[in-house]
Amino acid sequence: MSKHHTLPASPETVHWGYFDARLKPVLTIESGDRVTIDSVSGGADDIPTDPRFEILPEHRAIHAKHTQRLGAHILTGPIAINGAEAGDVLEIRILDVGLRQNWAYSKIVPLKGSLPEDFPLSRRLHIPLDRERHVGKMPWGTEIPLGPFFGVMGVAPPAVYGAVSTAEPREYGGNIDLKELQAGATFFIPVFNPGALFSAGDGHAVQGDGEVCLTALETAMRGTFEFVVHKKKNWTMPRALTATHFITVGLDVDLDDAAKQALREMIKLLGEVGGLSREDAYQFCSIACDLRVTQLVDGNKGIHAMVRRDLVPNAKPIV
Repeated sequence: MSKHHTLPASPETVHWGYFDARLKPVLTIESGDRVTIDSVSGGADDIPTDPRFEILPEHRAIHAKHTQRLGAHILTGPIAINGAEAGDVLEIRILDVGLRQNWAYSKIVPLKGSLPEDFPLSRRLHIPLDRERHVGKMPWGTEIPLGPFFGVMGVAPPAVYGAVSTAEPREYGGNIDLKELQAGATFFIPVFNPGALFSAGDGHAVQGDGEVCLTALETAMRGTFEFVVHKKKNWTMPRALTATHFITVGLDVDLDDAAKQALREMIKLLGEVGGLSREDAYQFCSIACDLRVTQLVDGNKGIHAMVRRDLVPNAKPIV
C-alpha cells in the first residue's frame, strides 16, 4: 500500500545551489508513494523588512546553517525512490501546489537576465500575494493572476559531473522553469543514479514564458507529488504531460539548438505514442506543434514543444 510522507524545509533537509549524486537522501520512499514537500526561496538579502510580510522561521534557520554554493536555489531533498536505477524514468505527478507565505520577490541583477546591457543595475521588488484572491499586487497597481509551480524539479545528475550549479537546466531536469508544470501536470525525468535522488524548490507564484529579467515571482511553496518509477526506458531528456498537451524540452546555450532538440524529442514522442513515421511527425509538427521559449536566463536556454493531446487519437501512454 502506498504511503503519504511529509518533507519540511529545514537545515537538515535542504541543499543550497547545487545538485550532486553524492548527496545522501533525506527521505526514502517506494514507487507509488506521495510526498508533500515544503520549500523556501531566496537569500538573506531577499527577505523583506516590511512587517506586513510573513517570514518563515525555517528560512532564517537555513540561512544560519547553510552557505550558498554554485547556484542560488534552496532545494528540499534529495528523496530516494527504492528500485530506481540508471536508465529508468521517474514520473512525478504534481497533485497540488500552494503558497506558504504572503509575499514574493522579483529582482534585476547586473550582468544577468536577457537584457543585461540595457539594465546594468541591482533592483529588488517585494510583491504582496493575496492568497484568497490568488493574485499578486504589483507596485503600479496591476494585479497578476497567480499560477504557482516549482521552477526546479530534478534528479541527481550523472555521478561523473560531480557537484553542478542549480542555475543551468540539463537532462536531469533542474531549473527548467516550465510554467506548464502546475497542479495536475506530470513531469518525467530520466534517472542517472540509484534511487533517482529527487529535489525541488524555486517556488514561482507566477512566471511569463522567457523569465526575461532573471526571476519570476519567487516565493516559498508547498507541493504534493506522487512518484512512479518506470523501468529501462533509456530516455535522454525530460518530458511533460498536461490535461491538454504533450510537452518535450530542449536545452542549449543556443536557442536555435534548443529548438531543434525540443522538436526532435517531439518527433520521437509522436512516433512512440501516436505511431507516426518520422516524416509524418515532422510535417505534423509544422502544422500542429507550438515551440515556446521556456526561459532565456539560465545559461542553458529552454524551448518547449507542445502538441494538443486531442490531435493524437488513441495515443499510447507516454511511458
